Amino acid sequence: MDEKGKIVFNIDVMLAKRKMSVTELSKQVGINMANISILKNGKAKAIKVQTLLKLCEVLDCQPGDLLSYETLND
Repeated sequence: MDEKGKIVFNIDVMLAKRKMSVTELSKQVGINMANISILKNGKAKAIKVQTLLKLCEVLDCQPGDLLSYETLND
């Protein structure tokens, strides 16, 4: 499959806006620090809708605040 773009997680931006630490987010969402790091660093291959829902609830945001699409340069 020839991918032309990628999904970027903007968790750092939302954490800064909410003045929240990664540790606090991890505890409130209920996922471990390693998985938060995978999301933050763009290494995630998938995310459960339930996890996205919980992130939105904790960060008081919309999915579009957390996710963006970037075109890959050839």
